[in-house]
Amino acid sequence: MSAPRKPLATRERLSEVRYEIRGELARRARELEAQGRKLIKLNIGNPGAFGFRAPEHLQRAIADDMGRTDPYTHQQGLPVAREAIAAYYARRGIADAHPDRVFVGNGVSELIDLSLRALLNPGDEVLLPSPDYPLWSAATILNDGRPVYYSCDADNDFLPDPVQIEARVSSRTRAIVLINPNNPTGANYPRELIERIVAIAAKHKLLLLVDEIYDQVLYDGAKFEPVAPLAGDVPCLTFSGLSKVHRACGWRVGWALLSGAKEIVSEFQHAMDLLGALRLCANVPGQYAIEAAVNGPDTITALCTPGGRLYETRRAVIEACEASEHLELVAPAGALYAFPAVVGAAAKGFDDHDFALDLMENEGVLVVPGSSFNVPYRHHFRVTLLPEAAAMRDVFARIDRALARRAEAAGKVVPLKAKAKSAA
Repeated sequence: MSAPRKPLATRERLSEVRYEIRGELARRARELEAQGRKLIKLNIGNPGAFGFRAPEHLQRAIADDMGRTDPYTHQQGLPVAREAIAAYYARRGIADAHPDRVFVGNGVSELIDLSLRALLNPGDEVLLPSPDYPLWSAATILNDGRPVYYSCDADNDFLPDPVQIEARVSSRTRAIVLINPNNPTGANYPRELIERIVAIAAKHKLLLLVDEIYDQVLYDGAKFEPVAPLAGDVPCLTFSGLSKVHRACGWRVGWALLSGAKEIVSEFQHAMDLLGALRLCANVPGQYAIEAAVNGPDTITALCTPGGRLYETRRAVIEACEASEHLELVAPAGALYAFPAVVGAAAKGFDDHDFALDLMENEGVLVVPGSSFNVPYRHHFRVTLLPEAAAMRDVFARIDRALARRAEAAGKVVPLKAKAKSAA
């Protein structure tokens, strides 16, 4: 008889990584769908899955240049694409925006990983918002860094406290991450707040890593303030791409622009170039849409203003939470998500993961537990704003029904003290 086979060992630090957006609940969703169940899946900000299409002028740009996409391109990206990106950011007020400082990647996700690999030595720390988009935590951990969280609390409209950020800085801190507009909360950072965070980075000689992928997805007159023009000589790496504003997630086109004083950023710039060369280059066909995207017509604002699809779905979520005795919501000012809190009787003994599983099994709705975004509490969940408004109203009717069952069950539980008194 042969000896039992030993499982292939995996990297130990993977045990510290969580990404529930596509994790255990998503796997259970696939099992239910294989059984014939129909689910409304609100776990991923994936516009194409809800009928959105990339704008036609982007599609034409790729089709027109498809015959030129077979060879590798420069490791930092197509020259014409990098020139267009640099010019776009120069118009936003970044004086040192230059094509040599632009890096095109297979989505922002790849560039986040490359930037942290270029920056971190084992044990170095990165200041991250809590809640965060969990890829940032995962990439920090897998590049041998240590995430250190600063709170973005609901009672402060999910905005960070600069005093707390500075208190988290240590001798090992290398960078501050800002996600603005924020995923998962939809918070949009005002200029004064950004200026205070920039001052902290300048004082402690830190790199600003700025995720601005939702920079044009704004509601109710919210104004977006890009960080790099306010940072000036302070090193700043700004991330964006085609996935959200241009609804082209599957094209996997992201970019990063490095700004700041040359003598400070040159070594990091060379490190990013080296790591980009090691993966050869990013997806080439999608890069031909970049120039059309940054120079073409605005196709997102109409979706985010009254009557627009994203705006009306957001309105449906806000109204549903206002009408519910079980939910509270800080209305998202930007991005594609809402981050409601469960309150009242339904919140007694509430566990966000258990609730998400129950909601999927019994109401056919998949959401992401709030604790997946690296927060210390377990009474929030995230939904996308991508379905039609009518569908979202139905979703929140199901959510409210599930929470009402929990509130009723909580009311029927006899407290231990009451049990002891009746027994006496």
